[in-house]
Amino acid sequence: MPLTEAVAWRKTYDGAEPQRVNKWLAGEGVCSRREAEDLIARGLVSIDGARVDDPGRKIEPGQTLELSEANSKPQISVVINKPVGVVSAQPEGNQIPAARLLTQANLIGKTQNMPNKQTSLAPLGRLDQDSRGLLVLSEDGVLAKALIGEHSKLDKEYLVRVAGQITEQKLALLRHGLSLDGKQLKPAKITQIEPQRIRFILHEGRNRQIRRMCELVDLDVTDLLRIRIGPLKLGDLQEGKWRMLDAKERNTLIEASK
Repeated sequence: MPLTEAVAWRKTYDGAEPQRVNKWLAGEGVCSRREAEDLIARGLVSIDGARVDDPGRKIEPGQTLELSEANSKPQISVVINKPVGVVSAQPEGNQIPAARLLTQANLIGKTQNMPNKQTSLAPLGRLDQDSRGLLVLSEDGVLAKALIGEHSKLDKEYLVRVAGQITEQKLALLRHGLSLDGKQLKPAKITQIEPQRIRFILHEGRNRQIRRMCELVDLDVTDLLRIRIGPLKLGDLQEGKWRMLDAKERNTLIEASK
């Protein structure tokens, strides 16, 4: 498809200095640097109406870049309210994968890009089988870096019901003072909101972190619900239902992760 046909993305560069096209597109959350180089190689990038052929090309302040609508098939990202008993990652044995929930009957809203058996959706921040709530599945590498990349600044919020006596000393340890696997945990925001319910806000995601933190202070998790990832909230999405992540939410997540 030539660039004279429908345009998928257009923006005028407002940086102070020239910047490599692939770096700018990655910074804008459009694609990764490698994906940008592929788009250039396929002749799908233009600057001020002229096709870009050099993968090292820089864009100058005031110039406008366009991507052809043919740049790639839409990358699917979905939001699920995962129930207990469903696994977010690769299932083992008779386990039910979260992707199996992505049916037309469970969809909230509309989409022209229904996932199918060929769609490879990875969990961007896992929830174990015994936990429930907000789960993002995606085939978008830029979004994955924003949500679970090493330098992501997104926090995650959980409502956790526990059995056992909650004391100020235990809450203080949960906030800062515990180690897992020989490494000290980052400070967390911990608030008791009901007699047996605690709000956790974490900036990291160790394996079964909240359950293991609670075990260290003699508390037993009986229910764990994730309600937020950065600016993305679970909201009123019903358990077992799913919806598409829209472009505005994607861009907001990418910006908030920096």
